[in-house]
Amino acid sequence: MLSTVRPFSGRRVAARRFAAALLAVSTLAAGLGVAPDAHAEGTIRVAEQFGIVYLLLNVARDQQLIEKEGRKEGLDIKVDWVKLSGGSAVNDALLSGSVDIAGAGVGPLLTIWDRTHGRQNVKGVASLGNLPYYLVSNNPNVKTIADFTDKDRIALPAVSVSVQSRVLQFAAAKRWGDKEYDRLDKLTVAVPHPDATAAIIAGGTEITGHFGNPPFQEQELAGNPKAHIVLNSYDVLGGPSSATVLYATEKFRNENPKTYRAFVNGLADAASFIAANPEAAADIYIRVNQAKTDRNLLLSVIRNPQVQFKVAPQNTYPLAQFMYRVGAIRNEPKSWKDYFFDDPATASGS
Repeated sequence: MLSTVRPFSGRRVAARRFAAALLAVSTLAAGLGVAPDAHAEGTIRVAEQFGIVYLLLNVARDQQLIEKEGRKEGLDIKVDWVKLSGGSAVNDALLSGSVDIAGAGVGPLLTIWDRTHGRQNVKGVASLGNLPYYLVSNNPNVKTIADFTDKDRIALPAVSVSVQSRVLQFAAAKRWGDKEYDRLDKLTVAVPHPDATAAIIAGGTEITGHFGNPPFQEQELAGNPKAHIVLNSYDVLGGPSSATVLYATEKFRNENPKTYRAFVNGLADAASFIAANPEAAADIYIRVNQAKTDRNLLLSVIRNPQVQFKVAPQNTYPLAQFMYRVGAIRNEPKSWKDYFFDDPATASGS
């Protein structure tokens, strides 16, 4: 199956180098007085990551739904897709002006919303749906987060920024109190989901835990008899919640209203497509990502009653309150509407 495990592979290094290159380009452009993100209506650059949580984007891309919605607006939209790993790399790409729409967890959204408050004013565009995220371990001695020791390492897409790291901190705060919210941070390491999954399935590495997302967590549970769920994000957050979202700068939204509207409408079209065609959606995920994931496993995720593909965010505010309470963000959001743009498509959010 996976004979060679390299949890710290070149993909992680490549993501960091790419992010660094984006920042370098941004710095150079700023020195020349050039706005790197300036372009006319009809062009949109989207940063996505790994996992079926990005299925809305996969379907929109495969079915050209953004382009179709653009034609309704009188635009011939060109969509560029960039795949990165980790909220830090995605946020760097957005702030450098190298992408227009960022796809990452609620944690990275809240971080960049806080840091750009009153300046670029980054806010959420839409949710990518409600999916439970599992902290999986292949260490039989680890039944709860309290059982991890200094010998264990927990893989995350990004340390102290990703939604997985923030949910883990939230869980630690609930168990040991807010003052020890970062108690497990010393055990976490940044590893792309595919590499972390390989490590959990094969065993024999320092990585004994992985806080991932579908379908990687399901692959781990199916691929290693020792793999088991230690933590479910829904339990920490108090119910179904939107862990991964899309966000953009206020400037892009204001200067490209038709493109922005076509993008959000295309996502809504993708949600309807998935609900009506789960098998076709699974095939699209495999095709777009060139994935070798078992099709039946993908269908089990898509049809999971706990999974909902929709654009309105749900139950994001508890994490925002926690992050403010422990000082992870400086600006206090009074409601979820503070860090999401006000749009009809997301009006029913929370």
